[in-house]
Formats: sequence, structure tokens, C-alpha cells
Amino acid sequence: MKYSASKENYLKTIFHLQQGQSRVSTNAVAAALQTRAASVTDMLKKLKTEKLLHYEKYRGSKLTNEGRKVALRIIRKHRLWEYFLVEKLHFGWDEVHEVAEELEHISSKKLIDRLDDFLGFPRVDPHGDPIPDSHGRFNAPRQQSLSSLPLHKPACVAAISSQTSEMLELLSHKQIKIGTKVEVRKKFPFDNSIELKIRNKPVITISEQVAKNILVKDEESITKRSIAE
Repeated sequence: MKYSASKENYLKTIFHLQQGQSRVSTNAVAAALQTRAASVTDMLKKLKTEKLLHYEKYRGSKLTNEGRKVALRIIRKHRLWEYFLVEKLHFGWDEVHEVAEELEHISSKKLIDRLDDFLGFPRVDPHGDPIPDSHGRFNAPRQQSLSSLPLHKPACVAAISSQTSEMLELLSHKQIKIGTKVEVRKKFPFDNSIELKIRNKPVITISEQVAKNILVKDEESITKRSIAE
């Protein structure tokens, strides 16, 4: 069944907000979509009528099984398009989100399945987020923030939690991307900034805020299919 772009955006947003909690508040949805709470309530009621959402006034909402399936289809399309734009059309990783936001609403399953095949069935998008397969399945990665990584423990950058264009531009300037080999050399108690060694590059210093948004894995656990290899 085809849904409007607005409904798809709501389902995708609720899916992301629902991670780690049972229900999502109306105000949280309104903040994420930058719209009025009253407008959100109206849409939640519509999604409930279509059996895509469990919604109760003052108790928040959560996706039904069908709502989750639809959300994962949208996320799959979005991340495949981001991968395509970066890997095949050579967009910067800080340029692709808005374009993928438009492309994700293309409804052709045949097109998306062929796109997945054409790209070689990538497991993660350019920002390290897992790409669901055609059945909505994906592996939840085991990651930790760079700020919590022990000293002198080799690791690889696996994902970026804040994907604003400003953050991604900063990381590109620092030559940090998915698959970059890193090692924390020193942590400064004054401001919790970090001295970071990037393989084959000089030591740099990054702020605590930046370090918290860089997610890493043990170096040996990064798959060979990482798009950065």
C-alpha cells in the first residue's frame, strides 16, 4: 500500500524516537518534525485509524507491526539512496541527506531491490547506519562513543550519531570517516577533550562534544564490506 510522504515521514520519525523506549510523546514528535503538537495529534489519530500506530492521549504512541514494517522500508530506501549518491555520484557525506529525503518516497519496490543489487547489497550507509534488507532485517551494531574508548585501544570509526552537515563537514576537515583507524592517546580533565591518533596521520585534538558523536568498534570487528575500505 502506498502512503503519503507526510505519513511516511511520521512513521520514520517515530521509529527513530522509539528506539530505547516503549512510547514516544507527542511533543517529541512535534520537536523532531518542527511542527505544532496539535498537527501531530491529528496525524497520530489518522495513523491509528490505519492500524499503523498505537496511540493514546497523554500516553504517547508506538508503531504497530505494520507501522514498523513501513518505517523500515522507508529507512532502507533512504540509506540505499545515500549510499548510491556517495559511492556512485560522488556526493559528500554531508550533502546527501536532503536529496535522499526526497528519493525515499519513490514507491517502486522493484527499483529499490535492483538498486540494492547494483550496489552489492551494502550493510551500512555512508554514516555507518545499518541498511535493512528487503525483509526489514538488519544487525544492530555493537558500538561505543569515542569519548568512552580506553586509552591506547585501537578502534575503527563505525558510525556518526549526529549527522548534521556542520558535524560531517568538521569530521571531513579532520579527515575522520567511516572505517578510519583511531586510537585515543590522552584525555584532558580540564574540558574532557581528547588527543587522537589517526593511522598514518599526525595526532589531533577534538572536543568532548565531537568525540561523543563518533561511534567506534574494535578494529578487528569492522567488516571487510565497510564502504570506507
